[in-house]
Amino acid sequence: MGQTISEKILAKASGNKDVCAGDFVDAEIDLAMSHDNTFLVSTIFNEIGVKNIWNPDKIVIVLDHRTPANTIKTAENHKRIRKFVKKQNITHLFDVGEGVCHQILPEKGFVSPGMLIVGSDSHTTTYGAVGAFGTGIGATDMAAVWITGKVWFKVPETLRFNVSGKLSRYVSAKDVILHIIGKIGVDGATYKACEFYGNVIENMSIDGRLCVSNQAMEMGTKAAIIPPDKKTVDYVTSKTNVKFNVVSSDEDATYEKTYDFDVSDIEPQIACPDKVDNVKPVSDIVGTEIHQAVLGSCTNGRLDDLAAAAEILKGKTISKNVRMIVVPASRLIYLAAVEHGYIQTFVNAGATIVNPGCGPCLGLHQGVLAEGECAISSTNRNFKGRMGSPDAQIYLGSPATVAASALKGKITDPRGVIE
Repeated sequence: MGQTISEKILAKASGNKDVCAGDFVDAEIDLAMSHDNTFLVSTIFNEIGVKNIWNPDKIVIVLDHRTPANTIKTAENHKRIRKFVKKQNITHLFDVGEGVCHQILPEKGFVSPGMLIVGSDSHTTTYGAVGAFGTGIGATDMAAVWITGKVWFKVPETLRFNVSGKLSRYVSAKDVILHIIGKIGVDGATYKACEFYGNVIENMSIDGRLCVSNQAMEMGTKAAIIPPDKKTVDYVTSKTNVKFNVVSSDEDATYEKTYDFDVSDIEPQIACPDKVDNVKPVSDIVGTEIHQAVLGSCTNGRLDDLAAAAEILKGKTISKNVRMIVVPASRLIYLAAVEHGYIQTFVNAGATIVNPGCGPCLGLHQGVLAEGECAISSTNRNFKGRMGSPDAQIYLGSPATVAASALKGKITDPRGVIE
């Protein structure tokens, strides 16, 4: 019987010739990532009483959620993290201003096809964009990984998504995955691995694929894998000299279910309050007044995203009633955006640029929403209270939709703002 990508990766990591969905395996981890919650993981680690972590070269720490420190408590936690990293000789610490963890890892060459990666963040599924099995785990499990280098898994069933068609202008990867989530539901892939195929996926840039694998977490997926192709190999080899083997599903692999989507005719998609699967075409929401527009995050803060927004805003000024916040996903993306003139375009349009990081996505600083306010954001969650007041409303859309809406002061179809 053939195997899926997830089954092959988990079989290799657990030392088995093959595994089947439903099997329990004890798997060796290739890479473990933590961010600001490292202070919690390190506390649990110290309470267990083990002196040294299993492999300091296989741990990556990225400070990105509350950076620069937004409170004294955060500053103290960051201080504890830096002290722990130094004591344990962890070689890979990316401190304040370097960027969002889910951008940093692939960008810096830590992620390759076939790897088994865990992160103390749910959107670790992002790494499936380059053919890795990436998944989130809790702080206690992460502490155990730091000690043993292993964690147990129940091998997930796999869902196959075939996405075909030709996207209209300003309909992007974000719109595709929101459309899918709207049809599948927030629990439609709970503890399932997902594999994405079809010409639409194949034609996406790596930036677009990273968006798909990241946002797919919002339908409950355990891993969101895009089978590696030449585009993947070229990207990964440009970032690292580490050798890797591409893992592909067998032709006779067993999928729990196969979904076919033709996205040729979809409009830009909007996830409406307060659930990510409350997805509607932009034409149903056009005209909704907004107070804040956020461009960035681990979902849509990459160069392709900034380019799409800058094209719409170039030579224009955003609405006087809108605060637009731009958050590049990493320092390198920030620098590239400066070189391409995107940052100047945003500043001239009236936007505020904040440092690379998670910024306003999690509602702790750099753009908290007040009671009764409405935001459109390229981030990945619109839960009640996610970006500030529980009485604020959050709509999710693509970078192009965010930019067009900032321009008009209301939710706007980006296809109508440029002739």
